[in-house]
Amino acid sequence: MTAPTIAERLDDPDAARAEGRRKMDWAEAHMPILAALREDFEAEQPLAGERIAMAMHVEAKTAVLVELLAVGGAEVAITGCNPLSTQDDVSAALHAVSGVTSYAAHGVDTDEYYDAIEAVVGVDPTITVDDGADMVTHIHDEHPDLISQLKGGCEETTTGVHRLRSMADDGALEYPMFAVNDTPMKTLFDNVHGTGESALTNIAMTTNLSIAGKTVVVAGYGYCGRGVAKKAAGMNADVIVTEVDPRRALEAHMEGHAVMPMHEAAAEGDVFVTTTGNRDVITGEDFERMKDGVLLANAGHFDVEINLDQLAEMAVSTREVREGVEEYELSDGRRLNVLADGRLVNLAGPLSMGHPVEVMDQSFGVQAVCVRELAATPDAYDAGVHEVPDRLDREVAEVKLDAEGIAIDDLSDDQREYLDSWDHGT
Repeated sequence: MTAPTIAERLDDPDAARAEGRRKMDWAEAHMPILAALREDFEAEQPLAGERIAMAMHVEAKTAVLVELLAVGGAEVAITGCNPLSTQDDVSAALHAVSGVTSYAAHGVDTDEYYDAIEAVVGVDPTITVDDGADMVTHIHDEHPDLISQLKGGCEETTTGVHRLRSMADDGALEYPMFAVNDTPMKTLFDNVHGTGESALTNIAMTTNLSIAGKTVVVAGYGYCGRGVAKKAAGMNADVIVTEVDPRRALEAHMEGHAVMPMHEAAAEGDVFVTTTGNRDVITGEDFERMKDGVLLANAGHFDVEINLDQLAEMAVSTREVREGVEEYELSDGRRLNVLADGRLVNLAGPLSMGHPVEVMDQSFGVQAVCVRELAATPDAYDAGVHEVPDRLDREVAEVKLDAEGIAIDDLSDDQREYLDSWDHGT
């Protein structure tokens, strides 16, 4: 069965389109990188003839990127990468953009989710853009005949890159993918500042509770975990970090955070935020030790970091105590509160808007130039995971600095010669 487009799902698509367009216009006004690239793409048409299949969080900032790709000449089909992160009004506004078809809808079940991915693949893509690698894996599993025509793809997030590297290690990844997540203009800003700000902001807005004065347990001290820990400390919380990597644990310690195993942190925390990209980070043994009233939130990609099956088995009752907050009451009367169904709290909560606009401008700028690179050099990259070329990352940084009115120094000829030489000693 063919998945319906968003326009076919809505009772009043015209009203939804208008509201979605309003959100897109606000985001676009604060995205100078994409604005500058849009001028170039519109004039040069670097994506003419390309067909792009996308699975992303469909909200206003993503929509600005999608429109940019369409303006650059591409035919684009898009769906969501999370059942709860799509904003239907934005999806409707995107569907009205020339060259764009949107199958993204909020609140779809598992079958509907994959039906929409299947519909997107129907664009007969030459390039993919993914957030979590569901699109890539679906193509490999269900449409291997398309692989020969794919010039490559881009992956937005940590979890997706992990999946792609696992595929590559197993010899299963059969077309080139850029690890957009790992490039500095994404990692240093989106993962740190974007995740940190948006996760804590959405926890506070969803609960109407303060972060200050609480003990926040951050599971994982990768770039996302660092951001959450840094921002929580800045909001006057005490921070505990849990880790499995000794170097990251030491880094967290040297940054002034307490470090301990999760089974110890479970008894200390008031707010728990998982950022690992792995499953079963918080399990039944941890729930047994938690205080009454704790908040459990996930800032990783998939809803597997908090073991909700085990929590449900332990609970004697559940109820929605506030929109986006599910209370699990245990047999001893303790109540544990799960936010956003254990999905991305910064995107799947009732008030969630994702990362700040300015941060996503940088990440999506990298996405745009990577798509342009794949279109321009279809034979330059072999199957596998590739780092974003440094020249592309620097291009995006330079556009951002120019937009901010910030000037920096240039190396002199003597300085370049010095850095490039090996025979300058004492």
